Amino acid sequence: MKLHANDEIRLQAFLAHCGVASRRASEKIILDGRVSVNGQVVTELGTKVTSDDKVLVDGKPVKLEENKRYVLLNKPAGYVCSNSDEQGRDSAIDLLKESYSERLYNVGRLDMFSSGLIIFTNDGDFAARLSHPSSELEKEYIVDSSLPLPRNLAEEFMHGVRIDGVFYKCKFAKELNSHRMQIVLIEGKNREIRRVFESRNVAIKRLVRVRIGNVEMNKLAPGGHRDLTQEEVKGLLAICRNKDK
Repeated sequence: MKLHANDEIRLQAFLAHCGVASRRASEKIILDGRVSVNGQVVTELGTKVTSDDKVLVDGKPVKLEENKRYVLLNKPAGYVCSNSDEQGRDSAIDLLKESYSERLYNVGRLDMFSSGLIIFTNDGDFAARLSHPSSELEKEYIVDSSLPLPRNLAEEFMHGVRIDGVFYKCKFAKELNSHRMQIVLIEGKNREIRRVFESRNVAIKRLVRVRIGNVEMNKLAPGGHRDLTQEEVKGLLAICRNKDK
């Protein structure tokens, strides 16, 4: 993104285009008082900045990224999806730092114990488009259980399950064998699959995200990463645009 002289942009959008974090995560960074503009701490989300303003996050200057990156990572289990973890746990972004100098952040999340595909970018508009609830972007998972799956669990999940006042419903679920299920989500509430399985006393042995929209894992090894192709990026945006109509 390029800002011309005197062009103004909201601070959270500016941070997203700098590769600091997604717009939503940038809002929290601002509210937490971690951002200063021209030497003054700013906590107002409506604040606008220009290319001439000096913006710091945690005391470090940030600038708009000229090169847009779209990176696919096969996250191994044991890594958190956070650029900084208070408990000092390994972060998925650390697996990319040797290959990319740009500041990247994850689009969506996988919990620490789950593995599989996650997209990293420094393109705020791209991240916002994919993350918006209206996009209904499909995410496909393969889930292995320790014990045999309860009968009708897949059908119940497709019809919808209410747990502690929260309604969980997948787009598609199919029992592949007595210990394995294929699940497709389009909303993805926090720990949705795990909560549905736990409500039926089913322990998950392995949970892997194998597809995001038109992007599949194929032969990408755990811990491995690659740039998304232009066709894949365009395909993801096309899927989200179609959902907006």
